Amino acid sequence: MNRFNEYGRRIEEQVRPKTYSLAVKMLESEDEVPEEAKRPTKDYGKCLSTCQVFALSRRFGETVAQLFEDMWCPEPVIGFGLAEPPEFFLEGRNRYPDGVKTLEAGANWANEFPRFDSGKYVGVVSAPLRTASFEPDVAMIYCDSAQLLKLLLGLAYEDGRDITTILGGHAACVYAVVPAMKNGICQVAVPCRGDRGRAGTQDDEMIFSVPKDQIERLAHGLEQPGTGSIPTRFSMTPEYPLSESYGEMARLMGMKRSDGSEIGGHSADERRKSLQYR
Repeated sequence: MNRFNEYGRRIEEQVRPKTYSLAVKMLESEDEVPEEAKRPTKDYGKCLSTCQVFALSRRFGETVAQLFEDMWCPEPVIGFGLAEPPEFFLEGRNRYPDGVKTLEAGANWANEFPRFDSGKYVGVVSAPLRTASFEPDVAMIYCDSAQLLKLLLGLAYEDGRDITTILGGHAACVYAVVPAMKNGICQVAVPCRGDRGRAGTQDDEMIFSVPKDQIERLAHGLEQPGTGSIPTRFSMTPEYPLSESYGEMARLMGMKRSDGSEIGGHSADERRKSLQYR
């Protein structure tokens, strides 16, 4: 058991995702493939798309390594730098004419597509974060909007900063891994049509990605009371109890109750008592 397994347990305990959080590592040589890892062409007899490999890990707990010869979808091949992108791709022809108005628009997307330098990596391996035998380059959590909210609050606990993310409608596996690793910052990715149609991702799911050096920080931040709870508590009470800091801000700005009285703040216990499960 490595320290990231424990972080995975703590994250899942707080966020309660429907599937395992993922540990994802880019492989610089075939020697880095874990002994227990399955290979699509060898163990399943077929090539797979990377979203399908991630689904095997997050839904069934499998450790799966995917090298160039195991790949089916070409976009992660390009994004992960497993081959040089062909001019056909760079010219925008994989998007035009079906996905974009002009060939120039297709080229814009292709040239802004997140990708590693060709030749740096030979493949990718994924496994549940809480059981992976390797240290991940990035952790990926498939989550709904309430879980994403808690993840964002947990991440911000240490420095109070929000994230800036790159959103695209294609190649979710690439957008979830490459920007997080290259920029060293957490990312949110939208599951693409392939992830939904070929790997069973549901319509309420998003992807939250955490680079290696921020996984511990996230696990710690999620355990703080200010990140809320899953499931979310709900009440439609008007003029509900505000936290002490919100009450003070309201007082300083001259805000009042509907009857003209001071607003004031309330303790955490008072606020919790005002909430009900629906």
